[in-house]
Amino acid sequence: MIFRAALIAVCASVLLACATAPEYQRATLDLPVAWKLDAPWRVGQANDTASKGAWWRVFADPTLEALQQQALLNSPTLALAQARLLQARATLAASSASALPQLGLSERVARQKISANRPLSSYSSPNFSTVQNELSVAMTVSYELDLAGRVEQSIAAAQATSGQAAAELENTRLLLGTDLAANYFNLREIDGELEVLERAIAWQRRALDLVQARYELGAASGLDLAQQQALLETTLVQLELLRRQRGQFEHALATLTGVAAPQFSLPPDSRERSAPAVPLGLPSDLLQRRPDIAAAERAMAAANAQIGLANAAFYPSITLGSTQGVDSRELASLFDAPSLLWSFGWSAAQTIFDGGRLRANLEFARGGYDATVANYRRVVLVAMQEVEDGITGLAALRRASLQAATARAAAQRVLEMTSARYDGGLAPYPDLVTAQQALLLSERQSVQLLGQELVTSVFLIKALGGSMPD
Repeated sequence: MIFRAALIAVCASVLLACATAPEYQRATLDLPVAWKLDAPWRVGQANDTASKGAWWRVFADPTLEALQQQALLNSPTLALAQARLLQARATLAASSASALPQLGLSERVARQKISANRPLSSYSSPNFSTVQNELSVAMTVSYELDLAGRVEQSIAAAQATSGQAAAELENTRLLLGTDLAANYFNLREIDGELEVLERAIAWQRRALDLVQARYELGAASGLDLAQQQALLETTLVQLELLRRQRGQFEHALATLTGVAAPQFSLPPDSRERSAPAVPLGLPSDLLQRRPDIAAAERAMAAANAQIGLANAAFYPSITLGSTQGVDSRELASLFDAPSLLWSFGWSAAQTIFDGGRLRANLEFARGGYDATVANYRRVVLVAMQEVEDGITGLAALRRASLQAATARAAAQRVLEMTSARYDGGLAPYPDLVTAQQALLLSERQSVQLLGQELVTSVFLIKALGGSMPD
C-alpha cells in the first residue's frame, strides 16, 4: 500500500509538469510590403523551391564558374561548416535515441575468494572464506518515462541546432561564393584599368617622341618636353600601383579556392562585361531565402527548447528497469532453472534543495532565448538595409555609367581637336597634356564604374539570399 501511494504521488506530481516548455512562436516583425524601387528595377516572383546554388552563372563567365567550383571543393572554411553540420546531426541522432528503451547485455566470468572477516549479514550466521567461480549472463532493459518532457525538449533542441547548422552551412557557401565573385570582379576591373593605362602609355610614348623631335628642331620648348615626360612617368606610377592591387586580389582568390597564394595565378582578361539584371522579390521573402535569417530563427527554436529542459529539471526523473539472466558457479548448471535471476522496478530522483541552482538555470535559459530573439530581429533589419543599399547603389551606378560614357566620348573629341590645333600651332602644349589627362581619367572612370556595378550586383544577390527569382 505504501509503494502504491508513493507511486501515485510521484506520477501525479510529474503529470502536472507535462507542458514545461513554452510553445515556440517565431518572433513577429513589422516588414515593409515592398522595396523602394528606382528605375530600372522590376519586382520578380519568389520561388522558395528554386535552387540557391549556382547563382554566379547569371554573369556568364566561364572563369568565374571554374573558380566557384574549385572553391566548393577545396575551401577549408566550407569544410569546417560541413563538419559542424555532421556534429549537429550526430547530436540529434544521440538525443533521439533517448526516447527509445536501452538494451544491454552483460557477462561475467570470475574466480573469487570471499573474505571470512567481511561484515555480518546476520549475527546467527557465521562467516566462512570460500573460493569459487562465478558465471553470469544478464540482459538489462531501461526506459526513462518522459513525463516532464526532458527527452522531448532535448530532441527539439537538437533538431533546431541541426537546422541552424544546416542554415549556417548554406550561409557559409553563399558568403564564400560572393566573396570570391567580388574579388574576381575587382581583379577584372583592374585588368580593364591596366589596359587603359597601357594604351595611354603607348600613346604618351609616341607623343614624347614627337615632342622630342620638335624640341630638337626648335619647334617645341623644353617646358613642353618636361611636361610630356612628367605625364608619362605619372602614368607609369599608376600602372605599378594597379599591378600591386591586382596581386592582392589574386592572393585573396587563391585563399578562397583553397590554393596557396604562390601557386595561384590568373591571366589578365579585360574583355567587355555587363552586370546582369537582378529581379527582386518581396521584403518578406527574405525570411525564407536568406540562410543567415534561417540560422537565427533556428537558434531561437533551440533556445526555446532549452527553457523546456531547464523547466523539466524541477520535476522527478523516473526510469523503469528490468534485468533477466542466469548466475551459477559452474558452466554445466549455468542455464538450469535454479540459476535464473530477474528483477523489475522503477527508480525516481527528485531534487529537494539546491540553493537556487535550478531557478538560476531557468532564468539563464530565458535570457538566452531573449538574446536570440533580439539577434533575429537584428539580422532581418540588416538584411533589409543591405537589399535597399544594393537597389539604390546599382541604380545610381547605372546612371553614372551612362554619363561616364558620354563624358568619355566628349574627352576623346577634345583630345582629337586639341592635337590638331597643336600640330597647326594654334594651341599651346599644356592644353594637349590636359586633354590627354582628361581622356585617361574618363576612360578609367568608365572601367571603375562597370567594376563597381558588377561587385554591387554580387552584393545584392548575396543580400537577397543567393536565389534568383524569375
